[in-house]
Amino acid sequence: MEEKTDNAVSDAAGIAAAASRASKKGPPPVHLWNPPFCGDLDMEIRADGSWFYNGTPIGRPEMVRLFASILKREGDDYFLVTPVEKVGIRVVDAPFIAVDAEIGEDIVFTTNVGDRVSAGPGHEIEMRGTPEEPRPYVHIRRGLWALIDRKTFYRLADAAMPGDNGRMEVRSGGTVFPLEP
Repeated sequence: MEEKTDNAVSDAAGIAAAASRASKKGPPPVHLWNPPFCGDLDMEIRADGSWFYNGTPIGRPEMVRLFASILKREGDDYFLVTPVEKVGIRVVDAPFIAVDAEIGEDIVFTTNVGDRVSAGPGHEIEMRGTPEEPRPYVHIRRGLWALIDRKTFYRLADAAMPGDNGRMEVRSGGTVFPLEP
């Protein structure tokens, strides 16, 4: 991430207030915002999906959802953005966890921050890792992925069928997704 600039880094409360104002009219259009970089914030999303600020867990789910709504990815870096500022944060693995899925004709995932996406074009299921230690992910929005938690992946695997190449796969949104790396 870039180093801190001359501008003072905003605190989490200021970012949250700006995000709250922006989200009153629907989901914030973070993809349209390109404010100046204001430095890094001591905020981290850990591999288990928990959010920390200054080394302390953010315990209010509504605050985590608010921050998640203004999360933006640029390359390998993650930022919280408002119309007037952009601050860097750390993400250990994926910013979200897919904690449930409705498995039917389509597969609809729910994340730990309340996002719901139907797997298909634009919301791909991707296997990373190795055959011994697969790591399944689903694309949520604009380069932001969710790690599919173990119980949900086991349910996907239970619903999978062998494909033409012999690999186990699931279908959703007219797309075939292999469940093996």
